[in-house]
Amino acid sequence: MASRLLHRLRHALASDGPGEAAAGPEAEQFPESSELEDDDAEGLSSRLSGTLSFTSAEDDPDDEDEDDEAGPDSPPSGDGTSGEDAERSPPPDGQRGSQLLARQLQDFWKKSRNTLVPQRLLFEVTSANVVKDPPSKYVLYTLAVIGPGPPDRQPAQISRRYSDFERLHRNLQRQFRGPMAAISFPRKRLRRNFTAETIARRSRAFEQFLGHLQTVPELRQAPDLHDFFVLPELRRAQSLTCTGLYREALALWTNAWQLQTHLGTPSGPDRPLLTLAGLAVCHQELEDPGEARACSEKALQLLGDKRPHPFLAPFLEAHVRLSWRLGLDKRQTEAQLQSLQEAGLTPVPPPSLKELLIKEVLD
Repeated sequence: MASRLLHRLRHALASDGPGEAAAGPEAEQFPESSELEDDDAEGLSSRLSGTLSFTSAEDDPDDEDEDDEAGPDSPPSGDGTSGEDAERSPPPDGQRGSQLLARQLQDFWKKSRNTLVPQRLLFEVTSANVVKDPPSKYVLYTLAVIGPGPPDRQPAQISRRYSDFERLHRNLQRQFRGPMAAISFPRKRLRRNFTAETIARRSRAFEQFLGHLQTVPELRQAPDLHDFFVLPELRRAQSLTCTGLYREALALWTNAWQLQTHLGTPSGPDRPLLTLAGLAVCHQELEDPGEARACSEKALQLLGDKRPHPFLAPFLEAHVRLSWRLGLDKRQTEAQLQSLQEAGLTPVPPPSLKELLIKEVLD
């Protein structure tokens, strides 16, 4: 008798055929630890040769009401021995194999159901607000960007208006005419742009538009797409950092780092390095030297042996200073910084991360 859990697994692998028998109400009495019979195990193992996807909606709690395939009047399997005798006698090899398969599937399902993750970026418009900024008036769409992997405690977010999406669409059409031909975009309207119906339709259209771009590799790696997501966040974070609003800037640098982690870095490490510099500066100014040092370490890992990179000496200097402050080992980075200075590859002392951040031009 297949358990309810295993029945749901089989249902995800192959839709129920018309010939499957529906179970009566007594089927609920069988616990999830019940085993597959030989014929069930054989059918299930043959289906496992295909691709198994655990991202389907079959894991919905509503599926708890699904019936088992075998009803309460199913004939007993095996050699006709009583249940008492069957418990005392060891099961045949085939039955042991089916029980092992059942246990393995149960264990796998229990471990997997709490770790299901999206396989690509997902986009969801979480709010849309009409902004009146005389003489203009527009709708600002806020999207959550949900990346592959374990769910973020706080998903990355961007806020963009229709003209931002339209500019992205126009730029991509000019560069990738072929791939963009199959991707639709909501057209402009001369009136009724601020009705709830229009805003709702555009929200769904923007979600689908960005989702479609992610399915085409050459579009997914396009610099214009990455600029659309990251560049406005970096500019605002840089501006807030330069004016001393470190707490507000920290939230934007963190959001920008999440976005770049989800999107990848097709244009090289410079923007991630700038983001880590912003994070390190803000953490340091907010009296969190441990986080500032961790950002410097991550940046040094990204840099590797890329010398002379303009960010290398400032990150080395920050790492040495923060390590000294925390009482941690600084000999390796100190020696690396000294060798750069002796080779004349950086001034003495090197520019600070904050100075570098202020001078960096984002375009």
